[in-house]
Amino acid sequence: MSTTSGTSSDHQAAEKKTSARRPSEYSLLESLPVEVAGGITFTVRLVPAADPSAPLVLILPAMVMKAKHYLHLAKGLNAQGMSVALVDLRGQGESTPALLDQPNFGYREMLEIDLPAVTAAVRERFPDSELHLFGHSLGGQLSLLYAAAEPGVVDSVTVIGTGTVYWRAFGIRRWFEALRDIQWIGVVARVKGHWPGGVLIPGTMAGRVMVDWSRHSLTSHYRPAGTSRNYDRLLAEMTTRVLAISLADDRLGPKSNVDFLESKMRAAEVARWHIDDDSPVTHRDHFEWIKDSPVIARVASEWVRTGVATPAS
Repeated sequence: MSTTSGTSSDHQAAEKKTSARRPSEYSLLESLPVEVAGGITFTVRLVPAADPSAPLVLILPAMVMKAKHYLHLAKGLNAQGMSVALVDLRGQGESTPALLDQPNFGYREMLEIDLPAVTAAVRERFPDSELHLFGHSLGGQLSLLYAAAEPGVVDSVTVIGTGTVYWRAFGIRRWFEALRDIQWIGVVARVKGHWPGGVLIPGTMAGRVMVDWSRHSLTSHYRPAGTSRNYDRLLAEMTTRVLAISLADDRLGPKSNVDFLESKMRAAEVARWHIDDDSPVTHRDHFEWIKDSPVIARVASEWVRTGVATPAS
């Protein structure tokens, strides 16, 4: 009996080791390496459509979220005939070196160094495709600011859970909470040189990213450290079309904050989709919406192609 038990245990252990070595579906996707100044590298993962001229959607993640988390969304968009690219933000996921093994950085580096290199690489890989950005939360802010600063580089921007974090944009009952929590994050990030995770943001983030973020929360202006660009003016002048999606149960990027950010884009054609109780999207939290990716992908894909967003019902 003991011999049989031991053999079974050995077999289970071997199966676990084999499972641990088995590559993930994400890691098997076509990859495109991108390197920028300072030895910072990115791995862009690709889900090409059968049609090489199909629209290309580049997905940009939220804070501390890995690009692989959005594979379900990528597959949903691909099922609608889109080519899709996914990439981690600097210091996250497959990007190297690790966050704490590289110099501090903020919004400026991501907007003015990283995104130009990544978009150039995917445009070279898909030369016959329009390029559309899909950003979640911080990824959405970066998408909008980049599109505003680089007219003509992208053909549209879709954002979800992406609002200003300006404290007065939150409902009046949350003003104190927003001021206290976000400014505390900014203080810790200044002192430690990075945000170690905790309040609101569970994972580690670069210090200057969080300082830029907390400064925006206090003033409502986008003034990344070290930039020479006036991003508020660029947002106001941007004409790239935008689909802004908000979620009824999203406390981190509520509708009021999305509306406030939309108000900064005075010249752009902005389509709005607020996902509420009447929507077939049943997961309406800041992160859980990814479970309803097929529905969101269908609406977003229709809008990318036609400029019309017909909310699913």
